Amino acid sequence: MIWCVAFIFCFGLVRAETPFDFRVHNNRVIGGSNAKPHVWKWQVSLQLDSNNDGSYFHICGGSLVDTFHVLTAAHCILSSNPQQYRAVVGEYNLDRFEGTEQFLRVHSIFVHPHWNGDLALGNDIAVLRLADSPYDNGYIGIANLPYSGDTLPNGFECFITGWGLTDFAGSIPDILQEAPILVVEHSVCSQPDWWGSLVLETMVCAGGDGLISGCQGDSGGPLNCYTDGAWRVHGVVSYGPAGMCNQLRKPTVFTRVSSFIDWINLVMYT
Repeated sequence: MIWCVAFIFCFGLVRAETPFDFRVHNNRVIGGSNAKPHVWKWQVSLQLDSNNDGSYFHICGGSLVDTFHVLTAAHCILSSNPQQYRAVVGEYNLDRFEGTEQFLRVHSIFVHPHWNGDLALGNDIAVLRLADSPYDNGYIGIANLPYSGDTLPNGFECFITGWGLTDFAGSIPDILQEAPILVVEHSVCSQPDWWGSLVLETMVCAGGDGLISGCQGDSGGPLNCYTDGAWRVHGVVSYGPAGMCNQLRKPTVFTRVSSFIDWINLVMYT
């Protein structure tokens, strides 16, 4: 769920208490369209059983970054109990069981040590260690990550994917959405009539054309960019504007993955 700066895609520069109750039957990227089935094979639906009764619902996106780890946003961690989460890979239509899905238990949660709940201070990134490794059924894949320190030029086209809202009125389709979205370099995004000082160099801005954006339900999901001969997850959806998600000069803001490669590797390999 994208939290909002000055509402972070909905509520105010504070952590929201509970996400909208997206039962596993609805959700979308604004300005997007149905993705082709199982193209974004590393896309994860992070789901929460908030009542401990076996009823899971989609709260955020994520990326499968190796066979035992999922990359997502720190603000998606609503409970410290890993047993309340599951990561669904091979997912496409949240409303149907299509036989391609694998439902994976979460063993442990690693939130960046400098995350303090304030999105404007950054570090909105977390890694989930899975209790179960998915098997290769042809519908899942491991995300490539950028090299440490990589940045993207202004206007570079990437794709945002997710099951978030399609509009602020709450339209939420079941099928994974995708949309091309253009990077806005830091020197532009940090201007006063854009995001100003709320955007750090450890973040990536994309969108801001008033047409395409992430929205609630997309948080934690990937910014997919084709660089160095491969699709790579360059960003993790973090926040957006209050009210309408697709506002002019208020692009979707992502945690810049290339700024956290060392920490990600430390979590995964130690």
